[in-house]
Amino acid sequence: MDIYRRIRAAYAAYTGEKRVIGRSVEGRSLFAFCMGEGSPVGIAVYAVHAREYITAHLALEHLKRPVKGTVWFVPLVDPDGALLVEKGISSVRNAARRKFLLSLNGSEDFSLWKANIEGVDLNVNFPARWGTGEHNVFAPAPSDYVGECPLSARESRALAAFTLSVRPDYTLSFHTKGEELYWHFHQPPLRLARDFLFARALSRASGYPLKEAPRSAGGYKDWCVETLHIPALTVEAGSNALSHPIKENALPQLIEKAGSLVQAASQAYKELPWTKNSCGRPSNSPNAPKRRGKSPSERSSS
Repeated sequence: MDIYRRIRAAYAAYTGEKRVIGRSVEGRSLFAFCMGEGSPVGIAVYAVHAREYITAHLALEHLKRPVKGTVWFVPLVDPDGALLVEKGISSVRNAARRKFLLSLNGSEDFSLWKANIEGVDLNVNFPARWGTGEHNVFAPAPSDYVGECPLSARESRALAAFTLSVRPDYTLSFHTKGEELYWHFHQPPLRLARDFLFARALSRASGYPLKEAPRSAGGYKDWCVETLHIPALTVEAGSNALSHPIKENALPQLIEKAGSLVQAASQAYKELPWTKNSCGRPSNSPNAPKRRGKSPSERSSS
């Protein structure tokens, strides 16, 4: 069973709160699963990069583990790209798009493809100093293309809208590989101190060292830090000894260190010594956290 069908089957079987938060370029559902209740509220996203779809399997493992507070899981942000890596060009439904992708990639081997199937790298498509990253490119490519404008890709636009609707207290973005945590993105001093404490707690929980990427921009984590003023981490799971795309037989290695990070994040947030108001996000601001309601639209099982 391919990764999209596996996530879709898990969604169909899931009895908790859930949503379809949008559709991919080829119309595949972007699924979100909710676990727990109360505060803090977190969002964990996976498979933002196509060749890193092993993290969608990690999401299913995380969904087996109870959390404190509320966590929304988005296991497969780039389903079209993930299937392109996993199954090849035959997974692409549109004939003209198949031709475009083959010319862009230069071969039928898409195993190292990172982008969506329009050649947009979703993790440089967010409005957080967009287009200023060291490795950004400005035309469709297997990786690093920033898109025509921020949130030009359907998948990143859907994730941003969902995030704004949830108004989380923190976010985690699971990628591969390197076994490290990225947490910094131009925070002012007070939020820098808060976010460092949050990141340090997750570093201790996983054994992953904290890292900075001062010449990168446009990522989901970056946008959450800069726009929502919340702690946000990019988790690079799996050792550098592994090769992209990481196969399912390596999943136990990812689980060993990253398996408890979602639970650790909720606890770490609760233990922060600063209130939200003191960290630059007033309780009456548009981005202040709201408690998750349970309206019929939010309990969609489509």
